[in-house]
Amino acid sequence: MRWPAEAIWEAVAPLLPGFTVEILPELDSTNSELMRRSRDGRSEPVLLVAERQTAGRGRLGRGWQSAAGDSLTFSLGVPLAPADWSGLSLAVGASVAEALHPAIRLKWPNDLWLDDRKLGGILIETASFGTGSAGGRYAVVGIGLNLAPRPAEGLSTPPAALRELLPYAQAPDVLQLVAAPLVADVLRFAQAGFEAFHSHFDARDALRGRAVTLSDGSAGVAQGVSESGSLLVHTAAGLQAVSSSEVSVRPAAP
Repeated sequence: MRWPAEAIWEAVAPLLPGFTVEILPELDSTNSELMRRSRDGRSEPVLLVAERQTAGRGRLGRGWQSAAGDSLTFSLGVPLAPADWSGLSLAVGASVAEALHPAIRLKWPNDLWLDDRKLGGILIETASFGTGSAGGRYAVVGIGLNLAPRPAEGLSTPPAALRELLPYAQAPDVLQLVAAPLVADVLRFAQAGFEAFHSHFDARDALRGRAVTLSDGSAGVAQGVSESGSLLVHTAAGLQAVSSSEVSVRPAAP
């Protein structure tokens, strides 16, 4: 595959000095690799792409399998210092969806959906670097997108494929669509927080107005998200704000 690394670098470098693009044929996980680098004291801004991942990770420890050509898997690593980290995954989802297609919806807190099927996922991790006033946090924003149809066996949510919307989508072309807007939006989040993305998420919210069940046993009707990105659910006990990363939510069975 011919990757547009130079074109992406030219678009992003003015926004992010020191930025580099790396394309590797295989990795266990792009997120894992950047987290290892950060623990070794490396905190430079980088877009790391793996044509194939052997041990990709999703939220709550779930696996994310990817084969070369059938998916796009990459991570953006960047030093970041927002006043509030809340809602970053929602902002990232809005950025990717808007760069790709109007039909893509966002399922709180970190999935991209097409017709109630999972098109992609987002995994954000952070690590500390430096010490004292020179210290900061390194954000690793991992994204996986299904390009081609994949088997549904063993998946809690049926999978979707981007080629249902963009029949000729190839990983390098999709990366070029999303990379520069993603960097710009992550930097914008660092300055303005989730408030700058709230309306963008609302416009694509896949759960709003729907009956949902939560992994903690509660149920209700989703009422959008709060100013900090918490999921609002109207339950029998009243309006609840769900912010725990350990809680998952799905539409209630008909």
